[in-house]
Amino acid sequence: MKLSHALAALIIAWFAVLGCIQAVTLEVNDGNSTCIKAELSASFSITYNTSNSTRTVQVPLPDSTTVDTGSSSCSTGDRSSWLVAVFGPGHALRLSFSTNGSLYSVTNLTLQYNLSDTSIFPEAKSSDVVTVVSDSVGIWATSNTTYRCVSPTTFGLGGATVTFSDMRLEAYMPGNDLSPTESVCMADQGSTTAPPTTATPTTARTTTTAAPAPTPPGTPERGTYSLIKNNNTVCLLAQMGLQLNVSYFSLSQNKTIQELVNLTPNLTSASGSCEASSASLVLTQEQTITLNFTFTLNSTSNKYHLSGITLLANWSDATAPVTASNTSLDYLRSTLGRSYMCNAEQTLAVVPAFSLNTFRLQVQPFEVTTNQFATAEECRMDQDQMLIPIIVGAALAGLVLIVLIAYLIGRKRSHAGYQTI
Repeated sequence: MKLSHALAALIIAWFAVLGCIQAVTLEVNDGNSTCIKAELSASFSITYNTSNSTRTVQVPLPDSTTVDTGSSSCSTGDRSSWLVAVFGPGHALRLSFSTNGSLYSVTNLTLQYNLSDTSIFPEAKSSDVVTVVSDSVGIWATSNTTYRCVSPTTFGLGGATVTFSDMRLEAYMPGNDLSPTESVCMADQGSTTAPPTTATPTTARTTTTAAPAPTPPGTPERGTYSLIKNNNTVCLLAQMGLQLNVSYFSLSQNKTIQELVNLTPNLTSASGSCEASSASLVLTQEQTITLNFTFTLNSTSNKYHLSGITLLANWSDATAPVTASNTSLDYLRSTLGRSYMCNAEQTLAVVPAFSLNTFRLQVQPFEVTTNQFATAEECRMDQDQMLIPIIVGAALAGLVLIVLIAYLIGRKRSHAGYQTI
């Protein structure tokens, strides 16, 4: 009897926890039309200071959350659209959207929380309203499709994290409801429990046939890509050959395959943005492949690095748009005022199903002057390749020197064997 009571109490507690994290529906309207709609569950993990220590609290996005109509906006063209959700006394979640015509993305995620709310932050040392931001979100979808990600996805924002789950959203909507066509996140594509897209049977995506090794397509052509500010000066400059290494489910072969795909520079356009501490380069090839590179600058150390890569590929043979994103990378690290160079082939691992191979790469995302690369900091592989001929040359020079010394010693001894009469 005690066990059954304990089990019942556990079940009640479990349902109470589930009840705390409920899906909410949020809409941004412009007159009678809807431009942004989101159906999602979210929870926040926030660490704050008390008088004696630090505490971490888990805060669910309540079902009483509403849209701040004064701060939310529907915009077109190059201007951002905003979804601002408010809850409780002084708490807010903001999502900024942008589009390049072929796809839209969440470019900025902001969480605001009020430490004076003692119901959430008991014994908080401060009563400040804190704002934390992430500029590397990695939520992308094809225009006029719904972004769907049932799997939990966590984003870091300073001393807090935001975890989305059961997410369906769309921005720059042509109608007032979510599109039945879905762009499915990579986490759902690899999950056997995720529901299918509108055009794909569940059984097709859950096949686990081992992927054969891809056939090499050859070394990709090196392309030159740049971003220009309003004053016609270059703010980001990159030269590189790019090769995608992607695994996805093939409809024609009815199994998971692995492909190597080269980016073709004359078919690829560049867009993006340059900010004080972050820069993004978006490469789009024939509206079928979009690669987003995010660079982050640490103003304290004056070092920058490639912090995020996002892929969106619309291939007719794939069960759904192939998406992959990682916003916690640490590649191509260099010093502010210098470029990063690596002529050797590099493999940048993004997620298990996607990596990016680079060839003859040189990039500078900050402080480009005279529209040219600054002095380069070379990668370790290039330095090692330069070191090998130096070592070989030094060894040969040493050998020649040894032979010469031996020859001179031999001659001296031969002369010492003859005496003057």
